[in-house]
Amino acid sequence: MTSSTLEIPSGESDFDLDAGDGLAAAVIDLAAIAANVRTLRSTAAVPVMAVVKADAFGHGAVPVARTCLAAGAAWLGVTRISEAIALRRAGIAAPVLAWLHDTRLAARALRHDVDIAVSSPGDLALVATHGASAPVRVHLKLDTGMHRSGCPAEEWAGLVRAAAVLERAGTVRVVGIWSHLSHGGEPGAVATHRQLLMFRIGLDLARGAGLRPDVVHLANTAATQANPALTRHDLVRIGAGLYGIGTGLTPAMTLTSRVTQVRHAPAGRGVGYDHLHRTTRRTNLALVPLGYADGIPRAATGRAEVWVRGRRAPLIGW
Repeated sequence: MTSSTLEIPSGESDFDLDAGDGLAAAVIDLAAIAANVRTLRSTAAVPVMAVVKADAFGHGAVPVARTCLAAGAAWLGVTRISEAIALRRAGIAAPVLAWLHDTRLAARALRHDVDIAVSSPGDLALVATHGASAPVRVHLKLDTGMHRSGCPAEEWAGLVRAAAVLERAGTVRVVGIWSHLSHGGEPGAVATHRQLLMFRIGLDLARGAGLRPDVVHLANTAATQANPALTRHDLVRIGAGLYGIGTGLTPAMTLTSRVTQVRHAPAGRGVGYDHLHRTTRRTNLALVPLGYADGIPRAATGRAEVWVRGRRAPLIGW
């Protein structure tokens, strides 16, 4: 475990170092997550996919998924098929989409009723080999400009034609068509307008090939808040917003710890690695056992603050 150093106000150095059994805890407010779901669902005016990838961004995938569904979310989104299977094993039956995965694991997805994203004709052909007994549920992803995942525009027509053939053969079912916005919070950005145009063209090509997906989805949290009418389609994918990142939303995690050491430093002393902070006066320093190993970046030095007995204390060293 790494540690951080705080500058604490004069007279606040009498900490009870033995308070509590643990050194740190992440306290999750499920009521805040539920409120964020309801707020964004109301803003979007269409169903919500709650993104609980990476253990719900460290908030706990199963309890967060249950909370989101109870608050009105209709879908769940994850990256790995293994994450989706963990939700199924916890008894969660809602529709789940996994989008960054090894397509060779499509059989596992099929067994657990998990939808998977497909971004190329080759992956689609591989997925279809697992659909002999029942069609594999797929969401075709078009890369409209994020250049991270998704089918390149020049391959899209071939992908949707192949999907239509395989759907008629009964080996796949195209449940969704989707993409991802690079500037979702900037509805007026040139990149956004370009992506919206490409997505509309991609949808036209898919429908022209005979595909009739259940859901079309594009908007993330930022797009849902910035311009829902332009980006929402049939479904919005809410990730960061679930956890309070966004305008008018409630933070869901409080990271708590305790001071393990207090010392006094005269003026002119460097603190922590590289002496990024140097005291300008006699200073009370408090050591807290949290740092980069716990997800707090060193770049927070000199920028972040914490609450110490109801008062702010700057994070000054690492």
